[in-house]
Amino acid sequence: MTKPSPHGTGVSPERHPAEPSKSPRKRTKRVERGAFVNHQAAIDFLDRQTNVERVRPDKVGSEVWKLDRTRALLAELGNPHEGLEIVHIAGSKGKGSVCNMLECTLEACGYTTGVFTSPHLIDVRERVRIGGVPISESLFDRALERCRDAGKAIEGEHGKATYFELMTALSLVVFAQEAVDLVVLETGIGGRLDCTNVVSPRVCGLTRIHLEHTQILGDTLAAIAAEKAGIMKAGTVTISSPQDDEVVCVFQEHAQQNESNLKVLGDDVLYTSRFQSGVDRGPHSRVCVGEEADGFEHMSVPLMGMHQSENCGLALAILIELRSHGFDLPERSVSAGLKQINRTGRLEAIFDSPRILIDGAHTPESVRETLKAVGSHLDYESLIVIFGCAMDKDVTAMLGELDRGADKVLFTRAAGNPRAVEPDVLLSRFKDEAGGKAMAVSIPSVKEAINTAASSVVGNDLILLLGSFYLAGEAKALIEERKSRR
Repeated sequence: MTKPSPHGTGVSPERHPAEPSKSPRKRTKRVERGAFVNHQAAIDFLDRQTNVERVRPDKVGSEVWKLDRTRALLAELGNPHEGLEIVHIAGSKGKGSVCNMLECTLEACGYTTGVFTSPHLIDVRERVRIGGVPISESLFDRALERCRDAGKAIEGEHGKATYFELMTALSLVVFAQEAVDLVVLETGIGGRLDCTNVVSPRVCGLTRIHLEHTQILGDTLAAIAAEKAGIMKAGTVTISSPQDDEVVCVFQEHAQQNESNLKVLGDDVLYTSRFQSGVDRGPHSRVCVGEEADGFEHMSVPLMGMHQSENCGLALAILIELRSHGFDLPERSVSAGLKQINRTGRLEAIFDSPRILIDGAHTPESVRETLKAVGSHLDYESLIVIFGCAMDKDVTAMLGELDRGADKVLFTRAAGNPRAVEPDVLLSRFKDEAGGKAMAVSIPSVKEAINTAASSVVGNDLILLLGSFYLAGEAKALIEERKSRR
């Protein structure tokens, strides 16, 4: 494959996948169309749409999961996804980390990436990035206008497009319009019925499967694995992180049914990892992936925590597969790219004095690994955790992990998450169900929780916010606002 220009732009006159379709379908009235008056008007329109991320799981109807609607929406937009090279990522935890590692390594090798991830911390444009940078407000608004109008055109036959469907379509329109070299596309919830699952990817990736979204995806690992495995496509290589045996069995069954070539890291793809401490980086992990001739040896994992070794291994295994499709991905450039990774929301330091970190961990396994990573990589005297989570998570198990890893816990809730558990309920469950012995209190708001934690810091203490991306995002926005007033 000839490497495209690293900053190639524009679509050739012969193929413009972002152009509207010439379908004779009846259009909606003119009053429903036109430019948004400003960027806030675009955001307001988007926020009025059904958003599964903000709805209680028991309130999510079956009409939300309609791939036919997504296909119709994209058809109305000229099927922008059909001309794109795509890597499709699903899984329970680590999807965003894998996408970020692919983004920074591909960019370092000279390719312009289009990356679609969710959720965002502060600005919705964080979900749609080109070259590692969120797209501009004007580009976002123009693309959303087209997606809004396309949604109106198909609404009579297929129902109203959801927030996530519009965002998925918007990202594909923009990536096609800007002629990116490769798209990294993260699923939202699940995989089989996720609206991203209308694409024909070059490679699929599956991260670790945990119990999550059980009211939607099922209450067993096997059931959840079956939903995630739905992204497998005939003739496409699917690479999985190491998994529990029951998950591997489900993946193998789906691979056989879908005629997909499944490779499991550590079984079908050589993978080793080790934890070490060096003068230049301090404590960190290194991984080896693939055979010596075409693999990656002793690559330094850019994010904290042993769980990130698997995520890095999966990203590198995907790069090896992309090499077989003609992508030029030298090891030295890949290594340099990993050092430039965006750490947003992944043990991200947002304030120095007192030290405040945020992380999006929201499953028992990820909370455990995050707390272990803090203990392994950072020096501190006392760990103060500010915690809030959604009601559809395995709350009791997460609380148990907090009791084992935190010195003090402040329970709170993110203001922007209607699914959040009330702080008093978290405190009560911490004591009654998880047998919490650590010092714990409930605080009504994130701002008050941060102020309370900061006032109790002594010496080298560390403050960590985790439990949801909503919590992490609100904390980051508050800190950035404070910094701007200085």
